[in-house]
Amino acid sequence: MSPLRLAGLLALACVSAFAEDVPTKMTVRGKELYREDFTQPLAKHTGKPNGYASGFNGWLIHGTGPESRGGQWKQVDGRFQGSENPQVKHPATASYGLQFQNIILQCQVRLEDVELDKDPAHGRKFRYLQLRATNEKSYLCSLNVHTGGFSINKDDNDRDGPDKLQALASHKKALAVGQWHTVLIEIMGDEYVATVDGHSIAGQHPAIAQLKHSFMIVTGPEGSVRDLHLWEAKPNADWPMTRAVMAAENNPVAPGKK
Repeated sequence: MSPLRLAGLLALACVSAFAEDVPTKMTVRGKELYREDFTQPLAKHTGKPNGYASGFNGWLIHGTGPESRGGQWKQVDGRFQGSENPQVKHPATASYGLQFQNIILQCQVRLEDVELDKDPAHGRKFRYLQLRATNEKSYLCSLNVHTGGFSINKDDNDRDGPDKLQALASHKKALAVGQWHTVLIEIMGDEYVATVDGHSIAGQHPAIAQLKHSFMIVTGPEGSVRDLHLWEAKPNADWPMTRAVMAAENNPVAPGKK
């Protein structure tokens, strides 16, 4: 096979991989809202940000300098890579401003194989990447991917106030560093379904039904995202049956306890 033909086939394979839709559980795909392959420079956000949560459209990069709380972000070979600045003890964060209610988000994530900071006075001690939705003022709900598995959380929405983070569902599964993991998030009303590498979990909380103003990528010490795709989410008539099947799979009844 000629080098030119091989290059063409490889290019088609890359396009097909990006275009392949992960099967949904709770919803069906509606109108496409956004897609990003991170091969071209990201356009700067518009509007006036209300902190990191709302008031803007498009990409808001939370600082770029060595002392930035938002860490360092760069586009490399079609991936969006964030690296925290350990001296400020804060993960790398970037946001995409978009108002939405019900949504499907698909992407691939990678926990980069970098050395953890063993100094207790600096940096993070765990590899993780979060995809977070915000309401008008702060964090709302999130998917947290880490080396030990993944979880759905209702986030702490007021920091020092009475609201608290609440874990809604989790799955323990070793997720290798330095490898890509396929993520699908579905939000419909007050329900949240997350699928990572083919395994799905579901959570529910009244706060999830709020209007969302952006989603954030949060990572430490270093993580990457590629092949980001957003759609409106529409109801799936099969969801009640699928929900029951998922509940049985995630909470099997031990022998003799039926």
